[in-house]
Amino acid sequence: MSPTSSRSRWSALAVLCAVVFLDALDVSMVGVALPAIQHDLSLDTSSLQWVVSGYVLGYGGLLLLGGRTADLLGRRKVFLIALAVFAVASLFGGVVDDGGWLIAARFVKGVAAAFTAPAALSIITTTFPEGPERNKALSIFTACGASGYSLGLVLSGLLTEIGWRWTLLMPVPVAIVALVAALKVLPRGREERAEGGHDLVGAVTITASMLLLVYTVVQAPEAGWASVRTIGSLVAVAALLGVFVLTELRVRHPLVRLGILRSGHIVRANLGLVILMGSYVAFQFVAMQYFQNMLGWSALGTAMAFLPAGLLVAVTSTKMGDFADRFGTGKLIVIGAAALAGGYAIFLGIDRNPSLGGMVLPGMVLLGIAFALSFPSLNIQATTGVHDDEQGLASGLLNTSGQVGGAIVLAVVTAVLTSGGEGTPSIGSLRAAIVVSLVLALVGLAISATGLRGRKPVAPPEPEPAYETV
Repeated sequence: MSPTSSRSRWSALAVLCAVVFLDALDVSMVGVALPAIQHDLSLDTSSLQWVVSGYVLGYGGLLLLGGRTADLLGRRKVFLIALAVFAVASLFGGVVDDGGWLIAARFVKGVAAAFTAPAALSIITTTFPEGPERNKALSIFTACGASGYSLGLVLSGLLTEIGWRWTLLMPVPVAIVALVAALKVLPRGREERAEGGHDLVGAVTITASMLLLVYTVVQAPEAGWASVRTIGSLVAVAALLGVFVLTELRVRHPLVRLGILRSGHIVRANLGLVILMGSYVAFQFVAMQYFQNMLGWSALGTAMAFLPAGLLVAVTSTKMGDFADRFGTGKLIVIGAAALAGGYAIFLGIDRNPSLGGMVLPGMVLLGIAFALSFPSLNIQATTGVHDDEQGLASGLLNTSGQVGGAIVLAVVTAVLTSGGEGTPSIGSLRAAIVVSLVLALVGLAISATGLRGRKPVAPPEPEPAYETV
């Protein structure tokens, strides 16, 4: 893509924003529909969480491979192919009548998003020069992602009133329109490509380890935390992660050049997104159980409860680029982490007669502020100072952190909700699940505060030659 044409850059950004909005929308849009899906497909709580986890694990598990593939094969090509697969998987998921096939369709959609998201972000970061212009583009891009994620619940409520299948089918025409537009506005101009090959061993081991970890945590209450099956599975997870790390250290062209993690601001950004997405995905799952299954709220009523947070993100997050230039991302992330913890703390007061003005509204407002401040700032921080040929890696690593964090924390919360053996979670188990999100938010606040003492971000060390090829 030629950097000389300002109009073409911003036209391309509009299409990329539409797709990242769709990717993020699909993470949360099934949220309000979960109780209806559970009823119609006869799923228990443990199986239900896989409708969410299937997508985020496919997304997070292969994002690193998606980023590397975009760097190697060309960002435009990878983006277009993955978007087409996303549309087909969306259609399939909306028409199946079996829970297993639905989860499979969600996983494939996540895999497709794992290739569109880093390709889109690396197109932006290699097109817009680092500084105010790139920060503006990134703030708009991440605002669309954050808005899609936040407003997905609201749209889910509206569509679920018609039928939960529409929450799965709605992305189909949007993806097709975006695909046609992308063919026109993403030029075929020559782009720089990274050298090397794919690290398939790394991709398989990291994805398998995350899938096994989530499965183990979800099944642990039934099998027993001290059972041979649970302990054996955790040992297998550790072994897979060990193979992944050894592979990355020895392979000539690693999926993750571990040297990039020597930069403190990149590590803090990734940990921050693990906590932000992990705690909030889990909180949403708990909130759906609380509002609909316990209080008997309608899908639309539940969606309206999340509307303040969604609107705050949509309205304010486009300004985060200007705020980041003026105040620095570190301060914005700290304030966002504090707001996140405050929102969860308010929801610890859940009971069977919740106060809209005393709990639901202020809690959602704080969570909206947290997302509006933190999500764009973490994206800017994670890609600052990164060389152009590793922008796909940096963006893939960040998105992986968010999606895998969501899957793992959701698995932990599901285990908390089902540990008592009740068919419907109790007030006590719901509160305990919210405590998980609150503790994570406080950890995130502590981590982000360490960045305030740091120096200006610098580029990560140049790649070092590998000693051995595997």
